[in-house]
Amino acid sequence: MNTRVAPAVVVLSQNSVMVGRKITNVLPGAKLYGLVNRTHDVDISFSNFGETVRELFAAGTPIIGICAAGILIRTIAPLLTDKGQEPPVLAVAEDGSAVVPLLGGLNGVNDLARQVGEALNIKPAITTTGDIRFHTALLSPPSGYHLANPEHGKKFIADLLAGGKVRLEGTAPWLSESNLPIDENGELIIQVTENLGNPSSNCLVYHPAKIAIAISTKIINPTTGQPQGKLAIIGIGPGASQWMSPQVKEILAAATDLVGYKTYINLIGHLADGKRVHESDNRVEAERAYQALELAAEGKYVVVVSSGDPGIYAMAAAVFEVLEQYHQPEWQTIDIQVAPGISAMQAAAARIGAPLGHDFCVISLSDILKPWEIIAQRITAAAISDFVIAFYNPVSKERTWQLAAAKKILMEHRKPHTPVVLGRNLGRKGEEVKVITLEELEPALADMRTVIIIGSSHTRQIQQDNHIWVYTSRRYNSEE
Repeated sequence: MNTRVAPAVVVLSQNSVMVGRKITNVLPGAKLYGLVNRTHDVDISFSNFGETVRELFAAGTPIIGICAAGILIRTIAPLLTDKGQEPPVLAVAEDGSAVVPLLGGLNGVNDLARQVGEALNIKPAITTTGDIRFHTALLSPPSGYHLANPEHGKKFIADLLAGGKVRLEGTAPWLSESNLPIDENGELIIQVTENLGNPSSNCLVYHPAKIAIAISTKIINPTTGQPQGKLAIIGIGPGASQWMSPQVKEILAAATDLVGYKTYINLIGHLADGKRVHESDNRVEAERAYQALELAAEGKYVVVVSSGDPGIYAMAAAVFEVLEQYHQPEWQTIDIQVAPGISAMQAAAARIGAPLGHDFCVISLSDILKPWEIIAQRITAAAISDFVIAFYNPVSKERTWQLAAAKKILMEHRKPHTPVVLGRNLGRKGEEVKVITLEELEPALADMRTVIIIGSSHTRQIQQDNHIWVYTSRRYNSEE
């Protein structure tokens, strides 16, 4: 199977659990997902089939649905955009009598179907013409191989099915032992080369009559000859999976190694399956960044996991600080990417309305990395300028006085009844969002999992039936 992500086997009734277990027993790392209140003895329970399947699909997780093919197709249909990125999707009959590959032909769905078929002692219903005729899937090579020019694959297969002969350049037992019409004088060429990183740097000429397949799964830097790793610094949002972007899920699906604070990695759930996890304490950010860069320099695809947005009081800045500080030559070729996430202040604002509807600023109350004098200056400036203010890191076990000091400054410039929003554990168990006034704000109401939004003079609180909304008007009248 041409995937590094363990499959999800999804069942809707207890009658399917036994078949599901037969499948998970032969697929390393596979998890059995079962509909809550209708199944038991499963690995993961879910309450909404559509949301669960779409989330798995968006994350690049192979899906084996023990259900009708139609329900899988209708559920995933809105997400079908890129054939090359689709994970394998199979439908299996409830009694295990049929295995039908549906999607993911370029990512090993037929190989996965054969594995499932062997587990159930049946022949899968493979309909891919090239696979049936030649007993191999040229466009989804096995593990250890990489298709260098997939854009030519469609025409190559069409010419092959039309009667073309193949000349094999290089060694690949899985091709030699297939039913391909191999001929040393063949007009179609399959070229197998080692360590193919940049096709142009290797002087390989690609055209519709040639497919190039690289033996190495690592990308080699053509200048240094060293493995070229990748490093992505991602934001997973406040915690709820529906707030995680499709881009972040795609990155997690492709990664080999995860680096991060254990609490944040735990929020990823099944998306961490099959990855090498490097956990560390939340207070060793520089060490974590250094470790991530070192792993990437070895040619790995490393993901540094941040909650919220990685560029807001999080790991993106830490990585670039370390990158600049150490000047390691082997780090210079690392492909670095920052993938944004929903910040805590955005999540809190969305839960309560639109308190960030006009000009606002963000200030961390932690004086670990900057002196309190600077923090106090910024709070004063923001208060005088009538910004809405989002406070991060308001209170910790060691720091309890800073929020009270901030309130004292604010009370000199804001009215006592100014709305204040406290958002705690957003998107996680125990989520709480409430509205108080500035004069009611006390350190005991917050902790490090709380974001606090202080309203401006134009922030309003309104009541709608049993719901309180807070918003900041976009209109500033000169007479106010």
